[in-house]
Amino acid sequence: MIALNGLRKGHQYKVTNHGEVYEFIIMDILAEDDFLLKDIHTFETFLFSLITQYGIGNDYDIIEL
Repeated sequence: MIALNGLRKGHQYKVTNHGEVYEFIIMDILAEDDFLLKDIHTFETFLFSLITQYGIGNDYDIIEL
């Protein structure tokens, strides 16, 4: 698992949290450990805080693709 401060702009990651899987590219690094992301499948943009809005589950994992 990668720490949030180890995430880099332009890199692709896969996050699992509460049974949901997200694959994205980091478009921009924002304040307070939040990031602007772009889904690599749908090209939708969203914030990292959306993934963790309900907390971090037992299955939480971040890997670089």
